[in-house]
Amino acid sequence: MAEAKTAGGWKLWAVLALPPLFWAGNFIVARASRGEWPPVALSFGRWAIALLALLPFAWPHLKRDWPLYRRYFGRILLLTLPGVAAFNSLVYWGLQSTTATNGMLLNSAIPLLILALGALFWGQRLTLWAILGLLVSTFGVAVVILQGSWARAAALDFAQGDLIIFAAMVAWAFYTIGLKLFPPEVNRIGLLAVQIALALPMLAPFLAVEIASGRVPHWSPASIAALIYIGIVPSVLAYLFYTKAVAMAGPARAGQFIHLLPVYGAVLSAAFLHEPLQLYHALGFGLILSGIVLAGRGK
Repeated sequence: MAEAKTAGGWKLWAVLALPPLFWAGNFIVARASRGEWPPVALSFGRWAIALLALLPFAWPHLKRDWPLYRRYFGRILLLTLPGVAAFNSLVYWGLQSTTATNGMLLNSAIPLLILALGALFWGQRLTLWAILGLLVSTFGVAVVILQGSWARAAALDFAQGDLIIFAAMVAWAFYTIGLKLFPPEVNRIGLLAVQIALALPMLAPFLAVEIASGRVPHWSPASIAALIYIGIVPSVLAYLFYTKAVAMAGPARAGQFIHLLPVYGAVLSAAFLHEPLQLYHALGFGLILSGIVLAGRGK
């Protein structure tokens, strides 16, 4: 009995800890392969592979929920643009000119962005703690984008890659809030498959422009391996593990483990990309995390 309980405990810890590790790998691999993969080509290839890998899991839900997808088609289309088509394309674009470490630190601001956008566009009430948390976290984001330089702040000299990735995080916050528009009976795995199928034709014109400009993938065993990793591990496996984690531990506890992403990222970036950790990284992450903790008080 004790052995079974221990095995179950390890299984729970695995499904909680692996999704942020897989998502951190998305930033690391995308940054490492920026010379081989232009951003839109990487995003398009990722979702094409992800759709093929996801279909066996999604097919039963697609058949059952097809009337629901037709009923909510307008909402699905509206959310596909920021959440699937734009988010990763912007992240990969930003990673062409900024570090994976910065990208993952900015990713940590998503919970506060959800809070802020919910108040601005959905009328959600903000407590004083939430407002304080937003201010502290916003300052942390600014520290990362300005790389801790007051001179850059005075000159309004923002890192372009960081601004692009921050725009991606805003897009993901809109997507996350918008998922509330769907009732619980709409299966999320089937919904993701439908959104990927819609995102591919959305990305196709941008891919054509990218290719016409001379930015084409450089095919090699390493670049193909990078595409396969991004198409399967952070796109499908992380999602399946995360839905399992929510089922086993609840959304609150599963969500807390997402904060491991920048921790994993810092270690992986230093090990594989040789990106040095700077003082502003620690300060920015500390402020963002403090803001999240403050915003959660009083709930």
